[in-house]
Amino acid sequence: MQNGFSFQIEKKMSRQLGRAGVLHTPHGNIETPAFVAIGTKATVKALAPDQIKNTGAQVVLGNTYHLYLEPGEKIVKKAGGIGKFMGWNGPTMTDSGGFQVFSLGAAFGKRTSKVSQPPMLIGRKHRGLSGTTKERMKTEALVKIDDYGVNFRSYKDGSEHRFTPERSIEIQHALGADIIFAFDECTSPHADKAYQRRAMERTHRWAARCLAAHIFDRHPMSIKNMGTEKKQALFGIVQGGRYEDLRKENARAIWKMNFDGFGIGGSFEKEDMGNAVRWVNEILPEEKPRHLLGIGGVADLFSAVENGCDTFDCVSPTREARTGSLYTKKGRVNITNARFRTDFSPLEKDCPCYTCINFTRAYLAHLFRSQELLGYTLASIHNLSFFIGLVKNMRTAILDGKFKKYKDGFLDTYGKI
Repeated sequence: MQNGFSFQIEKKMSRQLGRAGVLHTPHGNIETPAFVAIGTKATVKALAPDQIKNTGAQVVLGNTYHLYLEPGEKIVKKAGGIGKFMGWNGPTMTDSGGFQVFSLGAAFGKRTSKVSQPPMLIGRKHRGLSGTTKERMKTEALVKIDDYGVNFRSYKDGSEHRFTPERSIEIQHALGADIIFAFDECTSPHADKAYQRRAMERTHRWAARCLAAHIFDRHPMSIKNMGTEKKQALFGIVQGGRYEDLRKENARAIWKMNFDGFGIGGSFEKEDMGNAVRWVNEILPEEKPRHLLGIGGVADLFSAVENGCDTFDCVSPTREARTGSLYTKKGRVNITNARFRTDFSPLEKDCPCYTCINFTRAYLAHLFRSQELLGYTLASIHNLSFFIGLVKNMRTAILDGKFKKYKDGFLDTYGKI
């Protein structure tokens, strides 16, 4: 591959699409499969860069939409790119802003996520807005989509903006991540097939425009102001909802384009995720890496790995940590439950994370009951370490030829609290 980026497969799973490999980027290698830490606004919430590193994280993903709104891509570029701006010297990714087309459009104000599952609130709180603006934004989606791009109003102040495929790539060039994504439309899993097809075809056309913008001189490919010229890898995104024929059709179309790797979008029934991923990965070229966007359930990760995905991102570890919902090998616990007030054991006895080595359940319970900020940090360290360690163990199991044994053993006890 070009652009200082390559992917090497070390071992394939027997009778499955899963594999262990290494992604080479200008800012270091990523051993795959790997869980990607979410740094939406150039920060993994509640964690400093050294704390992120100590969780075992290899790569951080920032959000194009949010960084465009604040502080603006020009400031991030002037700082030397997203990694240097946030003090992270490892590999970085940025998404395209396509998910915000969904979350502020079809899902705005509704209890709908891009994977059909127990509901979560997607609508945003609008602090600091005028009363008139608040009332308007309560009843209207913030996004209007056409075949050429997306008009949207900022969730921060209601100001109007427009993203096109070319603009998304221009912003991501300025943000300077090692891996960037083509602009796509992530649809609701409840959208009918006719709309899923229109959105898929739009995503296909936008992919071609993103690739052209990435290649041609009007949008320079180089990351500037970083000492030496480094190049970025562009991943095309496969959509198609929960429909097998659409997923396969889009995979074939995106495969024919000269992307450095591929992203697999959501918008499917949770129980069908493994099938949807397999439909796509049976078609995509084996020698290029695949990233599953925004999926982070424990069972989902096992399914994604065995069906051929190499990297994954999800906000669940840190978002749930801030509510006191903490992951263990037996399932999640709510640390504010009364039984933990006098429990002086670690959250997980064999967990090597900073939180479990140094603090007790009783102390964590105290922090959350007292609404102390340190609680959010310690909980986020543990949850992120849990997810990263889980996927790292999957990698080891693939290399040892014991993935099925590891999966069955883990899932047999998970959720048994």
